[in-house]
Amino acid sequence: MTPIELGKIIRRTREGLKLRQDQLAGAAGVGVRFIGELEAGKPTTQIGKALAVLDALGCRVLIETPSAQENAR
Repeated sequence: MTPIELGKIIRRTREGLKLRQDQLAGAAGVGVRFIGELEAGKPTTQIGKALAVLDALGCRVLIETPSAQENAR
């Protein structure tokens, strides 16, 4: 996944929940500017803040390690 793809997912989810950027920023404890940069796909955003935004949206992050994928075969 790229930062741009993540930003698109966050924007679509926020809009689907009918939240403004400032509302999401407040719920996630980040600034409105950060939300804008995250949704725009800025590659230097902080992962901790990005995870807080995803949590505030009710999203779940799943990471599959190479060993987990091999064990599933």
